Amino acid sequence: MEKVAVIGGGSWGSALAIVLAQNGYQVNLRDISPEQVEEINDKRSNNNYLPGVKFPDNITATTDLEEAVKDVGLVVVVVPSHVIREVAKELKGLISADTLVVSATKGIEDKTYHRMSEVLKDELRPELHDDIAVLSGPSHAEEVSRGIPTTVVVASQSRQLAERIQDIFMSDTFRVYTNPDIVGVELGGALKNIIAIAAGIADGLGYGDNTQAALITRGLTEIKRLGIALGADPMTFAGLSGMGDLVVTCASQHSRNRRLGTKIGSGKSLEEALDEMVMVAEGVRTAKAAYHLARDRQVEVPIINKAYEVLFKGKDPQQGVNELMQRGKKHEIEEVVSNKDNW
Repeated sequence: MEKVAVIGGGSWGSALAIVLAQNGYQVNLRDISPEQVEEINDKRSNNNYLPGVKFPDNITATTDLEEAVKDVGLVVVVVPSHVIREVAKELKGLISADTLVVSATKGIEDKTYHRMSEVLKDELRPELHDDIAVLSGPSHAEEVSRGIPTTVVVASQSRQLAERIQDIFMSDTFRVYTNPDIVGVELGGALKNIIAIAAGIADGLGYGDNTQAALITRGLTEIKRLGIALGADPMTFAGLSGMGDLVVTCASQHSRNRRLGTKIGSGKSLEEALDEMVMVAEGVRTAKAAYHLARDRQVEVPIINKAYEVLFKGKDPQQGVNELMQRGKKHEIEEVVSNKDNW
């Protein structure tokens, strides 16, 4: 395999294109913005998303999807969750049955509540021979593009496919692990964005490290609960796509979801906060999907519920915090306590 395609020229798509190019592949990077494509090809930069980063010469940007995927062995889909189905429909008929497909988009589709790999499978199967793989983990594009050591995980029901993708992406600064739990890996990557918004809200309200630690720890419990209800392996949430991604997204200055939450906690409405954002904060859409999924499955997710109410129901952020703190008494690890009759 010499040629690969990355669909989506935002910060994460651009960073992955750089990783693949540095690994020796000829990369076709597709983006819908003619101005951005021209900048990448002529100036070897993408300053809207990765200011100061130089693009390798073996990355060619294009607005033409058919041109981007022509004769490639691998397609990496890195577009916002709300357009991934549309992109998948466009891809159908343009790629061969032997093309490897990787989803690097984190989110849950509105209305269907499908994970991103499920959306791709809906539109691309049965033509594809192989399963679809998922790439996720604690990996801010700003750092990956600069070669800062990063570890991620690739998940697929096919071990052979997961290991092939691992080989393609692995480098001295980009370490890739494999995991068969595609459900858990995708849900960890999607749901952590909601908790990051909550962490940002707490920051905007002026709270400190204690509150952040509580949100991360109890947020992980909610992610695990909902994940188990949807068929995930609970051990996955202790790994890179669970705890790893949650910590970096809640704590990092690069986190757009935390940044959005901080604006809301500081008094801005959701609309005002979104207007000030250059990049997509996937946690907003995911909060709506997760709220309804948890209700349908009768899963207790109080932090996710309060985030949803603040984002979509106009709840005052301070009131949301008060309601979380004033909930009824609980055992910390309910599953353990329920199995210890003599405790």
